[in-house]
Amino acid sequence: MSRPEQVLNLNPPTELRFKGPFTDVVTADLKLQNPSEKRVCFKVKTTAPKRYCVRPNSGIIEPGQQVNVQVMLQPFDYDPNEKNKHKFMVQTMFCGEGPIESQEALWKEVLPENLMDSKLKCVFEMPAEALQVKKNNLDNTQTTEEVSRTKVASSTDKAFKASNTDPDIQKALEQCARLDGENKTLREENQRLKEEGVRLRKVAASSPESLVSQVSPPHSMQMDQAPTVPPIVYLVAAILLGLIIGRFIL
Repeated sequence: MSRPEQVLNLNPPTELRFKGPFTDVVTADLKLQNPSEKRVCFKVKTTAPKRYCVRPNSGIIEPGQQVNVQVMLQPFDYDPNEKNKHKFMVQTMFCGEGPIESQEALWKEVLPENLMDSKLKCVFEMPAEALQVKKNNLDNTQTTEEVSRTKVASSTDKAFKASNTDPDIQKALEQCARLDGENKTLREENQRLKEEGVRLRKVAASSPESLVSQVSPPHSMQMDQAPTVPPIVYLVAAILLGLIIGRFIL
C-alpha cells in the first residue's frame, strides 16, 4: 500500500541551498504551510545530524497556518571537489483535534501507511570571489612551505661548503686521516705477529728441536713485545675532534 501524498506545501520544495563562505554558520529557511482543514504534526530529519541544527525540528501546524523552519549548517572547510550527499526529510501526519500530551508517543504509535514525507537535497554554493580567496590562501601556504624548505636546504649546503673550505678544519681532517692510516698499519702488524706466534706454537708442538733452530732471540723478543698504538695518537685525535666540533658549534 502506497503512502499518501504530502499534505504540506514546502518552500523550497526540493532542495535547500547554503551560500558560502562556510567559515561561519550558514542558515537556509524552510517554510511549511498547511492548506488542509486538519491539524498536521511534522518532524524534520537529516542524514547528517552533526552538521546541522534545525529549529524547530518538530511541531504541530494548525489548519491554514505556516511554520518557518531554520536549517543551520555548522562551519566547515569547504572542498569544491567533495561530493555533497546531505539530505533532509520532512515527515508529517494528521493529528486529532484534542490536546496532545506527548508528540513523541504519537509518532511511536502511528501506522507507517499514515505517514507522509518529502525529501530535499542540500546544495552548497560558493561565490566566485570566495573561491578565488580560498585558492590564493592555498597557493600562499604552498609557497611558504617551499620557501622554508629552500632556506633549510641552502643553510645546510652553506654549512657543508664552509666545512670543506675552512683551512683549519681541512688540516684537522687531513691529520685525522693520517692518524687513522697509521693506526690501521699498526693493527695489521699486530695481527701479523699474532699469526706468526700461532704458527711457531704449532711448530713447537710438533717438533721442539725444530723450534730451537728456527727461532732466534731477537725475533722472540719482538713477538713478546708486539707494538701497540701509542697513547699520544689517541690524545692528538681527541684534540683534533674537539677542534672540529667546536668550529661547528660556534
